[in-house]
Amino acid sequence: MTNTLMSIQIIPQHNETGVIPLVDEAINIINQSGLKYEVHPLETTIEGDLNSCLILIEQINERMVELECESIISQIKFYHVPEGITMETLTEKHKA
Repeated sequence: MTNTLMSIQIIPQHNETGVIPLVDEAINIINQSGLKYEVHPLETTIEGDLNSCLILIEQINERMVELECESIISQIKFYHVPEGITMETLTEKHKA
């Protein structure tokens, strides 16, 4: 059940590649997860169950380590509703 919305902003530091290719790699991992997501300019929002979201954070950070990032900042926000939640629940009234 979709009971969690998670937004992630990842800021990996790698002196050779810069940030953007690594953010693209993180989005690729999110895409491969099969979870519903939306990419925004400063963060990506994901819809899923809490456990899947937590696993995804771990997978993204592990990949950044594999790519030899000097450091990784992951800013995470959760909105957890045990009865269920979707992105549309929070945004539908604001869509034109």
